[in-house]
Amino acid sequence: MELGAFSVSLAVADLAASQRFYEALGFTVTGGDAGEHWLIMVNGTSVIGLFEGMFDSNILTFNPGLGRDLGPVDPFDDVRTIEAHLVAHGIEPVSRVDPESTEGPASLTLRDPDGNMILIDQFR
Repeated sequence: MELGAFSVSLAVADLAASQRFYEALGFTVTGGDAGEHWLIMVNGTSVIGLFEGMFDSNILTFNPGLGRDLGPVDPFDDVRTIEAHLVAHGIEPVSRVDPESTEGPASLTLRDPDGNMILIDQFR
């Protein structure tokens, strides 16, 4: 099973301050919308998302259909297939893919045994 590109989604208190900090570490903005309080930043193959006021805690994020270079990958394991695999292995998602959704963008969330939130977010 391929989960796609990996990033860490950080719950930040001050988007501008966090952006300056990560830019000093060599990250550059590649996506997002500061006006909507979120940015995607990269440094080589390291990807972080900065999200002000959107999440209670940091989240491990996987993007099916997106490669390490952040370009599209085909074929890829659809989030619905990933969800079915997880459920078959006794992992109950916190939030599930909309059952009316049969293709395209969708997401699910789960928690690992230590309580870390995981987002599997397919946007293609």
